[in-house]
Amino acid sequence: MTPADQILERPVQGAARLQFVDCDIHPSLKHKKALHPYLEKRWRDHLDTYGSLAHCVYAGRGGPYPRFTPETARRDAWPPNGNPPGSDLEFMQVQHLDAHNVKFGILQPIVGANNARNTDLSAALCTATNDWQVDEFTSKDRRLKASIHIGAEDAELAVEEIERRAGDRNFAQIQLGSRSLEPIGRKRYWPIFEAAERNDLPVGFHVGGPSPYAPSPSGWPDYYIEDHHVLTHSAHAQVASMILEGVFELFPKLRIVMIEAGFAWVPSLGWRLDNHWRKMRSETPLCKRPPSEYLRQNVWFTTQPAEEPEHREDLRLLFDLIGFDRMMFATDYPHWDFDDPQRAIVMPMTAAERQMLFHDNAMNFYANLD
Repeated sequence: MTPADQILERPVQGAARLQFVDCDIHPSLKHKKALHPYLEKRWRDHLDTYGSLAHCVYAGRGGPYPRFTPETARRDAWPPNGNPPGSDLEFMQVQHLDAHNVKFGILQPIVGANNARNTDLSAALCTATNDWQVDEFTSKDRRLKASIHIGAEDAELAVEEIERRAGDRNFAQIQLGSRSLEPIGRKRYWPIFEAAERNDLPVGFHVGGPSPYAPSPSGWPDYYIEDHHVLTHSAHAQVASMILEGVFELFPKLRIVMIEAGFAWVPSLGWRLDNHWRKMRSETPLCKRPPSEYLRQNVWFTTQPAEEPEHREDLRLLFDLIGFDRMMFATDYPHWDFDDPQRAIVMPMTAAERQMLFHDNAMNFYANLD
């Protein structure tokens, strides 16, 4: 038995596997004060004395649902040293990067740095998170690429952080949550998109993120299954906002990827927006073309969590409608709903399409993979 088999819930098959790009790997902190070495004393003292008042209604760490404990993780993702899943690079290398033949992995930190109501504190935590990603992960394994963690609610500070990291090949994208205080297409967020386009950096919207509002337009859900489902609604809203408020008309080279938000909703969103736009286009003068054209030109999607229709051909139809060249594979490692690259996306595919999905699309989307 190999070392990989000893820490894998399911042993890796020996057959040759396609080398792939994983567009969603979650690194985590070893402990609550792991970012302190990257913070000025002012902010260390602030956190020790006052903590961080978050754009969130939940108390304590994470949400109240069982799926958040422990650590939203697969049961086999805990390193032997007892540190949280995603915090131990050597364990991640053996269990995931080596075992699954990962060529590059895009880090998506969800450590709460962009969640503080105090935007100065949030900016400091985001800078610390970015330094931490380099120190703990990307500088030690060239397969891993960091995301420029920013807080959307202070565009000026967000742009400063983007400019600080632009040109640093440790970073592959700018990262935002899919929930913001206002629809993300509004003017106050435009400087972020302008900086992204100017620096040829894609923007990844990971599902979730800081918000003081109920996830459902009708209020708080009764059941976790409802809460988990409506996470994707924020992605629908943000895509529509960017299209209708003219973000892609103003920044036509902008590349957006919606991460961990599903994708079955994409074709119907385009159809519905097109239908309304034809009737009410005078209301949105910065949306000069049918919305589906911007959707097809500027927005990509990751696969995890992949929809699993009863008939495999239906999944294939979804990929055809969205465009195979707009889909990128992701595992969500080390979370409990991890998608195994050997088992996920079961549908008819040619060898060329599989190569696009698991490798080529991400290599083309991210400019800093080398």
